[in-house]
Amino acid sequence: MPLSPTDTLRPFTLASGQQGWLHALSALGPLGLGEVSRLPVSLRMVLESMLRHVDGVRVTEAQVRALANWQPQAPRTEELPMVVSRILLQDFTGVPLLCDLAAMRDRAQRLGAAAVRVTPCVPVDLVVDHSVQVDHWRGPDALALNGRLEFERNNERYRFIRWGTQAFDRVRAVPPGVGIVHQVNLEFLAPGVHERDGTYFPDSLVGTDSHTTMINGLGVLAWGVGGIEAQAAMLGEPVTLLTPDVVGVHLTGQLPAGTTATDLVLLLTQRLRQARVVGQFVEFFGEGAASLSLPDRATVSNMAPEYGATIGFFPPDDVTAGYLLDTGRSAAAVDAFRSYFQAQGLFGMPRAGDIDYSRVVPLDLTTVVPCVAGPSHPQDLIPLPELPARFEALLNSPTTLGGYGVQPTQGPLAHGDVLIAAITSCTNTSNPQVMLAAGLLAQRAVARGMRVAARIKTSLAPGSRVVTDYLQRAGLLAPLAELGFQVVAYGCTTCIGNSGPLPDAVMAALGAEPVVGVAVLSGNRNFEARIHPAVQANFLMSPPLVVAFALAGRIGIDLTTEALGLDRHGQPVWLHELWPSAADVAEAQALAGGAAAYQRLYAHTDQLSPAWTMLDVPAGLTWDWAPSTYLARPPFLDDVTMALPAWQPIQGARALLMLGDAITTDHISPAGAINEFSNAGQWLQAQGVSPSHFNSYGARRGQHEVMVRGTFAHGRLRNLMMPARQGGGPTEGSVTPMQPGGQVSSVFDAAMIYQQAGTPVLVFAGEDYGSGSSRDWAAKGTRLLGVRAVIARSFERIHRANLVGMGVLPLQFMDTDSIAGLHLQGDERFDVDTHLTADGRWQPGQTVTLHIHRAEGGHVQCPLRLCVDTALEAEYLRHGGLQPYLLRKLLADEPADLMAASPKPLSAMPDAARPLWSGGRLADAAVGLVDEHQRR
Repeated sequence: MPLSPTDTLRPFTLASGQQGWLHALSALGPLGLGEVSRLPVSLRMVLESMLRHVDGVRVTEAQVRALANWQPQAPRTEELPMVVSRILLQDFTGVPLLCDLAAMRDRAQRLGAAAVRVTPCVPVDLVVDHSVQVDHWRGPDALALNGRLEFERNNERYRFIRWGTQAFDRVRAVPPGVGIVHQVNLEFLAPGVHERDGTYFPDSLVGTDSHTTMINGLGVLAWGVGGIEAQAAMLGEPVTLLTPDVVGVHLTGQLPAGTTATDLVLLLTQRLRQARVVGQFVEFFGEGAASLSLPDRATVSNMAPEYGATIGFFPPDDVTAGYLLDTGRSAAAVDAFRSYFQAQGLFGMPRAGDIDYSRVVPLDLTTVVPCVAGPSHPQDLIPLPELPARFEALLNSPTTLGGYGVQPTQGPLAHGDVLIAAITSCTNTSNPQVMLAAGLLAQRAVARGMRVAARIKTSLAPGSRVVTDYLQRAGLLAPLAELGFQVVAYGCTTCIGNSGPLPDAVMAALGAEPVVGVAVLSGNRNFEARIHPAVQANFLMSPPLVVAFALAGRIGIDLTTEALGLDRHGQPVWLHELWPSAADVAEAQALAGGAAAYQRLYAHTDQLSPAWTMLDVPAGLTWDWAPSTYLARPPFLDDVTMALPAWQPIQGARALLMLGDAITTDHISPAGAINEFSNAGQWLQAQGVSPSHFNSYGARRGQHEVMVRGTFAHGRLRNLMMPARQGGGPTEGSVTPMQPGGQVSSVFDAAMIYQQAGTPVLVFAGEDYGSGSSRDWAAKGTRLLGVRAVIARSFERIHRANLVGMGVLPLQFMDTDSIAGLHLQGDERFDVDTHLTADGRWQPGQTVTLHIHRAEGGHVQCPLRLCVDTALEAEYLRHGGLQPYLLRKLLADEPADLMAASPKPLSAMPDAARPLWSGGRLADAAVGLVDEHQRR
């Protein structure tokens, strides 16, 4: 008989004496499927999900057997299907995903099916946190004023989100002003374990934000995906990935006095980038891991995208259970959590030798030192004593070597002056120890009469209301405000590029002469031009160091040997005089309240945002797609029929762009401000939108006309096909030479001309293409520009998967081939020989052939690897993308099959360990606007 879920179902007893059921990993050995006790804990959690869903279709017995017999150094050819317990969205990615679902319902109706066939099968939480901007700061009303502007700018989007919560079953929204998605998930949304019909199983999720991995610190298996993959998971598809290597990070010792979890994670980011863990699972173990507090673990897990791993996982233990209690989870829920993982044999931090890992990376915590990372990558670690010399070297190095190549300034600003100082981002605002340390440092600085220069834009954007509550209780909110760190928002601000305008005097000085200004922030991303277009150097650091550098006013200072300023008596003040001890922080934390504060502040989230509850939200089962510069029906399903499309060969293609290494999704699909002279800005003005009301790319992700014009519109994009500018530096911006002839055009205009001529286009790049934030529009925009394939030295995981989901081929140079190695100039014509099977199918990892036709004559060819990891991804390509695949699959099923995938209603579930979620009604979607490219 084939394996079924009931074969591994076993009883267990909770500490309360109640009996429950679980799908026992220990049953696999007696069933002859494999002994799993030495498997990494993270893989055993994947295996548990497979046991619950094994049905011979979505999950097969062969796949269960393959994972149960995972070998640390074996070739990775098997795909893992995992059905997650829930989905997590933020509003920048959630709005376009809801648009996609609505468009899918509309297409279903046009094909003669009921719109109800398209509905989420698992609980979905959407946290509205990415749309607030720091327009006001250093004032007692900054929070209220920024919130008012947020609603004025995003009223239409917010109405759409509210409509979606009543239109789509199993969708809930957490309103603006509550907190950052990952901190809200950590403190409130994550239940630890779920229970259904008496059977318990671990919490697991995917989220449409790279830093979904933060919840790995709570022992929850989760990672970031694009909105394209999340849509599949919503509709009942398993999330698939190639069986990973699992890198064990063996932590020993304890963090030294004077260091923080931020220092640790910046060091880990550098070390693990060097260890090349991209696309692998990272699992922490050892006595050093056990010694870390839960917020410290969450800080480390949050940065997994920065060190390139799929997850940064800490197994559940007593620290985890204690955190759940401390943050207001019920005693019954924590009992279920502890009892389940103990019965499953997954409770407790593994020791050295307990687990078989693919390889082990050791790190002694006693070697961690205070540090920062920058000026443009999170892995660019700089210990504090080395910072002045490193920054000076960057100033003097030419741009061709990654420096700034600047001349001395003559005006009021000097190179290295701090212009933005922001305590922001879920990475650190979720950690009470570092937030209290920042408050204590500010308190001591205020007591000495110190102030922060008026030119510096200071801000405090806590990750949840809990943070301000404990800072207030500890008496630390006021001194932070005195230094300018006034609460400006509860959301993702500076780290995502929502830093808002700089003071007028600062902008005038920057316009008068080139100055390398600096941003210091407690974030996780510092890519060039991300924080603010006018600020060139961005340094990541802990919250107390943000306060310290704001006081110092410049980055070129060694805070270990130089005074950071003068007190009211003109005496020097040293960092070590202001820096709080661990005992000081513990004393402040004792005043900060406990579980009751979490329960009180999360009890009625809607009441925290009256403007949200007062929105005029349309009722009914359809959305009226009126002409809008924020929302439009996405065009990706306009021509989809139930018949599979024939593959259109790539012949006579041109290079749209040739790019270098480390091209991020910021470069591909920027989320910051919209330039009024850009293609997107010109389109908005043509629709009657003034530049003052542009909002941001992120806020307009529901309107494809804006987003396609913003694709590759980054001001610092360096196209290798463009000649160097006068003076020798690289040409920057969204420009490319058209072929034949070489006439320079914007990337968007060039793509449209190529499309009109029926010419396919390609993008070429170097290493780590698509790193950075999870942005489905980086792939969607690429598709709408007519790009048929991206050819790179290597890809980051999420963007590669998103390209596949949009039907764009991710092709990898093999051996030593590259743009330079093949002497590509950009004036060639290209053919791609795909070598499809006789029935038109792709094969994971297959070789395709690139034919290069030189402009001056001659022909060369080179092999390329198709970066498709699984058979399911190959099927997405065959269908022309994930959305056509899902639509055809849903409409081919019987309605009963679709609804059978739905979970049991929450009203029938017991309170203990119940996921904190509720849903609304089903709805249909209506016809939208006609796609621009069809009009052309």
